[in-house]
Amino acid sequence: MRPNASARTNAPTSSFKILVIASLRYPIAQPFAGGLEAHTWSLATGLRARGHSVLVAGATGSDPSVVGYEFGRLPTGDGSERADITNHPDVSRAERQGFTDLIAQVRDGLLGSFDLIHNNALHPYPVEQAHTLDVPMVTTLHTPVLPWAQRVLGESAVPQHSQHFVAVSRATADAWRPLIRPQVVRNGVDTDLWRPGPGGPGAVWSGRIAAEKAPHLAIDLARAAGIELTIAGPIVDEPYYAAAVAPRLGPGVRYAGHLDQQRLAELVGHSALALVTPVWNEPFGLVAVEAMACGTPVVALARGGLPEIVDRRSGRLIPPTEATGFAPDDLAAAVRAMAQAATLDRGAVRQRALARGSAAAMIRGYEQVYQRAVRRWTRS
Repeated sequence: MRPNASARTNAPTSSFKILVIASLRYPIAQPFAGGLEAHTWSLATGLRARGHSVLVAGATGSDPSVVGYEFGRLPTGDGSERADITNHPDVSRAERQGFTDLIAQVRDGLLGSFDLIHNNALHPYPVEQAHTLDVPMVTTLHTPVLPWAQRVLGESAVPQHSQHFVAVSRATADAWRPLIRPQVVRNGVDTDLWRPGPGGPGAVWSGRIAAEKAPHLAIDLARAAGIELTIAGPIVDEPYYAAAVAPRLGPGVRYAGHLDQQRLAELVGHSALALVTPVWNEPFGLVAVEAMACGTPVVALARGGLPEIVDRRSGRLIPPTEATGFAPDDLAAAVRAMAQAATLDRGAVRQRALARGSAAAMIRGYEQVYQRAVRRWTRS
C-alpha cells in the first residue's frame, strides 16, 4: 500500500487515495452533532472536489454520499458524563472494538489501498496502531490534551515517518506541544453556504448544548443587554439543559432546535450578533467563523483558539468567566462590547472569515501536509 514516490511527490496538485477515520460517537450527517462532524464533512467533500479519492469511515446513520464504511452502532451514554474529551465507559469500549475492526481491515487490504490515512477521531487506538500500517497517518487534534495522551505519546517516541499531527489552532498546538509538535491548519467553513446576511435585531448562540459550551452565559448576556436571543443546537447534556438553560428560556430567549446548516446559516445571517461563551479552552471555534462568514459580528469569551479568529474588525473578545456567571463589572463591560460589535461593518466581518477560516484554505493546508507526509514516508 506504499505510494509510488514519483507519482505522489512532484506536483502540488497530485491526487491521493485517502482513508478518513471519523469519530464513532455521532453520524456524519446533517444536522451535525458538533464541529467535529461538520469538519469531517467539509474535509471529505472538499478533498473530493479537488480530485482526491476519499473513503470515510464513520458512525452508523451517516450520510451515505459522504461515508462509505459504517461502524456498528454504539451504546449511548449520558451526555452529562462527557464533554468533547470523555465518554461513558461502555461507549469507549465499543469505540475501541470498532476501531480495532477497521484497522485490521486496513492492514489486511480489505478496504483497498490508500496513500495515507487521515485520523479525525478522538480515540487513542488509531494513533497507537499507526506504526503497524503500511501508509502514513495524519491525525488532527480537535481538543485540549486528551486523557490518553501521556500514555500513548509520552512513554515512547512516535515514529516520525509514520505519524503527523495537525492542530486546529495555535492554542491547541501549544497545549499539545510538551508531547508532540503539531502543525497548524485552521478549520474552515463553506463560505458559499455561510453567505452574507442582512442582520437583524436579535442575537444568536449556536453549538452543542453542553456545560463546557455554556449557553446559559449567553442568555445572561443577552438579558443584560436587552437584546433577544435565539439558541440553536443539539441538546447533548440533558441534565445541564434542564438545570441551566431551560429555566432561563422565556420572553426574549427561545430555543430553535437542532437545525441543518442551511437553516442555521439563515438564522445566523439574520442576527445582529453571535455570542460564543465557552467555559473551556475552545480548541478552534467553528461557530465563530460560521457567523463571521455571514457577516454577523461575534462577541466571544477569549478562550483557546477564539482570539486567533475574532479581532476588532469582526467582533469583540471579552475576558473569560466561570460557569457560575459574570461579575457585575465584567457583565457591564461585556454589554458595552456587544453594543460596539453591533456597529461593525458586516462586509469587513465576512472578509475576516474569508481570510482566516475558509474551507478552501483548509483543504489547501491539508494537501500540503499530505504531500509532506507521503514524501517523508517514501524516503524512510
